[in-house]
Amino acid sequence: MGHLLDNGFKVEAVDVSDAELLAIKSRYGVSQELSGCHTALVDGYVVEGHVPAADIRRLLDERPEIVGLAVPGMPIGSPGMEVPGRHPERFDVLAFDRQGNTTVYASH
Repeated sequence: MGHLLDNGFKVEAVDVSDAELLAIKSRYGVSQELSGCHTALVDGYVVEGHVPAADIRRLLDERPEIVGLAVPGMPIGSPGMEVPGRHPERFDVLAFDRQGNTTVYASH
């Protein structure tokens, strides 16, 4: 569906402690409701959770005035969460701002 490496993104993974990850999420305005299992910084935006590469490309093309995109939780069928024999779950990619406002950016 949209793994980063398969879509030409250069990825540098950095393992951090839970406390460090919480501090990073807090610094960039990722609320507990938006939280996923991964936090990425992509050209000035925060990408939280299993956001498809196509949505990240759209973000970088359109450059909206938001903090970033989030896929809360770990929906089955989102990039990296494919499970053989399981039907993908429908999920939304949410855009969020510093005030904690969210809008649906994409639905899958």
